Amino acid sequence: MSVVEFTAPTTLVVELLRWVAGRRRTYRETMDAWRTSCPRLPVWEDALASGFLTITREDGEDDLVVLLTEVGQDFLDRRASTSAGPR
Repeated sequence: MSVVEFTAPTTLVVELLRWVAGRRRTYRETMDAWRTSCPRLPVWEDALASGFLTITREDGEDDLVVLLTEVGQDFLDRRASTSAGPR
C-alpha cells in the first residue's frame, strides 16, 4: 500500500475520521465543524482526496450524509494499532 501524504497534520485527519465514525453526520454539520479557510489546514480536502470519506444521500433523506469509507476505516485501524504500544 502506498504512503498517504497530507497537507494538513495527520492527527487532524485522524480526528476528522474518528468524528465521522462516531455517529451519523450530515454534510452540513460536517462543514460547520470542519470547514476552514486556512490553506495550511485542508483537513476535509485531504480526507476526501485520500478516499477516506464519501458524501451520499441515503434513501428517504433530504440531507447529504458523510460516511467513512472502507479505506478510511482501514486507515483508522492501522493508526490505532501503531499507536497502541505497550502499556
